[in-house]
Amino acid sequence: MKLTDVAIRKAKPRAKPYKRADGGGLFLLVQPNGSKYWRLAYRFENKQKILAFGIYPDVSLILARERREAARKLLATGIDPSENRKATKKARLECSENSFEVVAREWLAFYMRNKVASHSEKVIRRFERFLFPWLGSKPIADITPPQVLEAVQRIEKLGSLETAHRTLQACGQVFKYAVQTGRAVRDVTTDLRGALPPATTQHMATLTEPKEVAELLRAIDGFKGTYTVQCALRIAPMLFVRPSELRMAKWKDIDLDTGEWRYVVSKTKTDHLVPLPKQAVSILRELHPFSGHGEYVFQGGRDPKKPMSAAAINAALSRIGYDTKTQITGHGFRAMARTILHERLDIDPHIIEHQLAHRVPDALGQAYNRTKFIEQREVMMQQWADYLDKLKAGVEEG
Repeated sequence: MKLTDVAIRKAKPRAKPYKRADGGGLFLLVQPNGSKYWRLAYRFENKQKILAFGIYPDVSLILARERREAARKLLATGIDPSENRKATKKARLECSENSFEVVAREWLAFYMRNKVASHSEKVIRRFERFLFPWLGSKPIADITPPQVLEAVQRIEKLGSLETAHRTLQACGQVFKYAVQTGRAVRDVTTDLRGALPPATTQHMATLTEPKEVAELLRAIDGFKGTYTVQCALRIAPMLFVRPSELRMAKWKDIDLDTGEWRYVVSKTKTDHLVPLPKQAVSILRELHPFSGHGEYVFQGGRDPKKPMSAAAINAALSRIGYDTKTQITGHGFRAMARTILHERLDIDPHIIEHQLAHRVPDALGQAYNRTKFIEQREVMMQQWADYLDKLKAGVEEG
């Protein structure tokens, strides 16, 4: 007799496991502890086999019968249901292990291991918001160019064309990583070149006219904020390093006696050397009694064990009356120095680029070297600091 739900519920446990058959090889195995397991007995290539279908009542009588019929159809075509289940499970596991999100997070962990936290968080948020919801669960090898394009076009429709381009570029890096690790055949984003409208490059706001720079320097001298930010704001245009590198400056990397600051560039991961002009050394000597006992030169206002806020310089510029979107930003000091050093002080662009720690190969194809042009850079940095002093005093007009 075929089983019924009533009969299954009334099946009481015994001292030993026993079976209640439903027909076609399907039976219920009742355990001494009261658990009830669905099993299918079948023969394949003259071997007796058992296939598990789950536990009652999680797997109902109707569902167990459906699974029996599916297994019998496989047997009719010469397929072992047990081996088919293993293959399906393996394929599903491989798909999940090689999904776009899994590969992307693996790449992010690898690529971002030496990046500053703020940059890493920004890239990860971009993936989580714009890519994972639509591509995350798909096997990366199965993703097509139109699917990627559809994802980044959603960003474009939000009015963030530059973000769309950056997201597409990062997506391409994930595909390249997948190719390198054997989980994809090619980078499908190469088919999408020109698919997005070109993004308009937005340069950091800066000042390049000497008179405007002179006014800025005098305004900086009048800044009434915290002593730490005062010092950082005074030294920022003088050294024109990246704002993140200035705020993260550590005393252990600075030698005030030789006038040198050595650190690893956050963007290119190369060693860098900043010759300190005497004006910068003077500011740092003034600051040393205040923060020299700690790790960071420019300590945080709330927690001296941390560096000052990433927004501190721009906030200070805003407080002294400058629009950081249209006039000057902390990053804009780099463009200001690059332009004036070349156009007004006639400094060789190669020397300037090396001091900016840009990866610009020379005529022989050699990449950036922290000590290259070091003597010229020492002269340039002192000349630049002196020039800024003259501008501020109204002696130099460019």
